[in-house]
Amino acid sequence: MLMAHPTVLRNLVEQYEALRVLHADGGSAEARQRMDDVAYTLCVSTGTGDVESALVAARHRLPGARPEDDSVLTA
Repeated sequence: MLMAHPTVLRNLVEQYEALRVLHADGGSAEARQRMDDVAYTLCVSTGTGDVESALVAARHRLPGARPEDDSVLTA
């Protein structure tokens, strides 16, 4: 599997989080479509099947992430 560059992953995570806020605040259909597109790209880039897993995987690949740190996982 190809691995996305950490800079690309960071950018995707930041875009997704910003779009999630916009959508939560009653965002437009365009914001929702962009959010879906970024979620799909995150999944493909991390080899995962859902956006929450993709976010966890992406964050673990970013510089400064500790492989044994599971603090980004929900209980």
